[in-house]
Amino acid sequence: MSPGRPDPASGPAGAPGTTPTEEGVAGDADAPATSGAGPIGRTGRSVDDRSEAAAGVPTDRSKQPAPSAARSTHPRRRVAVVGLGDISALHLAAIADLPDADLVAVCDTDAARCAEVAERLGVPGFASHGELLERVRPDVVHVCTPHATHGLVGTDALAAGAHVLTEKPLDATLAAARAFADAARAAYASAGRKTGVCLQNRYNATTLALRDALASGEFGSPVGARAGLWWHRTPEYYAAAPWRGTWAGSGGGVLMNQAIHTIDLLGLLLGPPLEVAGHAATYGLPVEVEDTAAMSLLHPGGLRSTLTATNLHASNAPVLLEVGTTRGALRIDDGTLTWHPAAAGAAIELAAEPAVDGARAYWGASHGALIVDFHARLADPEPFWIDPDAALPSLAALREVYAASGLIDPRDR
Repeated sequence: MSPGRPDPASGPAGAPGTTPTEEGVAGDADAPATSGAGPIGRTGRSVDDRSEAAAGVPTDRSKQPAPSAARSTHPRRRVAVVGLGDISALHLAAIADLPDADLVAVCDTDAARCAEVAERLGVPGFASHGELLERVRPDVVHVCTPHATHGLVGTDALAAGAHVLTEKPLDATLAAARAFADAARAAYASAGRKTGVCLQNRYNATTLALRDALASGEFGSPVGARAGLWWHRTPEYYAAAPWRGTWAGSGGGVLMNQAIHTIDLLGLLLGPPLEVAGHAATYGLPVEVEDTAAMSLLHPGGLRSTLTATNLHASNAPVLLEVGTTRGALRIDDGTLTWHPAAAGAAIELAAEPAVDGARAYWGASHGALIVDFHARLADPEPFWIDPDAALPSLAALREVYAASGLIDPRDR
């Protein structure tokens, strides 16, 4: 049978504290029992992570589950959003469209911003997520704060009895992320409380079609992959939210804020990385964190992928991701998945992303799909398919590149 169009339909349907605002989306901060050493940087040492996903062991969570009939039977849920920067607008819009959820509170340490959003939406606003959790007792908490507070807010929300949907990454360091994952695993085991992570590019129409194409075998077996991200960030971008450019606040630069989604997709398509080599540095921006990086990932079965990423490009170009196969190449570029046969013949379009308007159209439009799916699956018996364990491998990989590049203490991955 000749290669045809994959069917994308087979994819997806506490203690008081203060929480500043995350302004990030689609992998970008302007919007965006797992322990042990992670992948190693330029030396290419092997991964040692006790999570099944990080160890490359197939789990049910590595494949998106089918919709559950239970999703339409649960009562209305009370939802709170902590952190009201740019990315929160996507969360608030998606929550407003949910047929079985009500926004009941918002939280931000910026008093003026919190008051404006609270008044506009007709809900109480809080400066402390701890006070919000104590007084409102929401069923679900969306965490949209800066990276270094994701674990704190998420763990407190789980302890208060809420399900949690957090922005990526799990936290600014791998140690903090693993602690968050431990808390999430315990909360699920003891009380069925779920935690999801916004790695929303897994919901892109082109990603779903590419996974289907590889699974079909129709296009050959994968032999490796390449990916590239060339975006544009200015000193003003970092000055607008200074935490973005710091190791303490963000945990990294272009790899952590922008390219983490692409690293996640390489692991999703080829299997979680077993070894990592790479280098990251700051070449042009006046910030602590890196603005340019390159890395090589060794996946199960000896497959290798490479990635380059920079924030020094003149514009925000579309992300490129290509999987080579024994019969040709499947390439995502400029919002389109195309098949490039090794034999003579023209490229064939297999899928395309829906049109998105605006200056940030290059982010894509899958955030809302993930949020809707997370809420729809809360009544399902299994963990959400993108839980903290699923999010650890990409974070471990990039933090190891930082350590190998001398940007962070190897003990503080």
